Amino acid sequence: MKKFTLVPILLGLLVSFSFIPIGKVEAATPALSYGSKSGDVWDLQFRLRTRGYFSGKITGVYDTRTAAAVRNFQRNYGLRIDGIAGPQMRDKLKKVSVNASELDALARLVYSESRGEPFVGQVAVASVVMNRVQSHVFPESVKGVIFQRWAFTAVDDGQYWLTPNAEAYKAALEAVRGWDPSHHSLYYFNPATATSGWIWSRPQTVRIGHHIFAR
Repeated sequence: MKKFTLVPILLGLLVSFSFIPIGKVEAATPALSYGSKSGDVWDLQFRLRTRGYFSGKITGVYDTRTAAAVRNFQRNYGLRIDGIAGPQMRDKLKKVSVNASELDALARLVYSESRGEPFVGQVAVASVVMNRVQSHVFPESVKGVIFQRWAFTAVDDGQYWLTPNAEAYKAALEAVRGWDPSHHSLYYFNPATATSGWIWSRPQTVRIGHHIFAR
């Protein structure tokens, strides 16, 4: 009888596993459906409410109201309409909405960058942030955009940490819900103080208050 040894077998296994990349394994985003109860459901409901799809008390329970809101969102964004908040639906929702922390961050930016501007101008500033989130050349999250190095003067000089007023929150929410008086702009600047020749080269879309908005 031919004798076998474990050494070649073990060596073969080691070689096989050596080609498997070792790194951080990210857990798949779990699908949420009727009956789910978690903080993820609370976040889902909050985001849907910022987009105008969900109303009433946020409970963290995936009920019939939540399923209906998910179906309406799926319908409007060309997704499979099944009332289940799967990874694709939630990824899309995150791109066009904010959670509680992001809404606070956006309101802080609006207040610190445009307090004293007309309300429409404050909405336009918030819209620039949301437009950058959608653009492939900027970070993919609200906070990523806001805290990108040298992106906003108010962050650099510390004014960002001022406490926003109710108008700033309202302006932020209007921008999240789709009002974009900036006309899809990615930049804005004050012509009285701008020193960058590059910003003047950008295609301008509209002037609101003290700001010129540009793409």
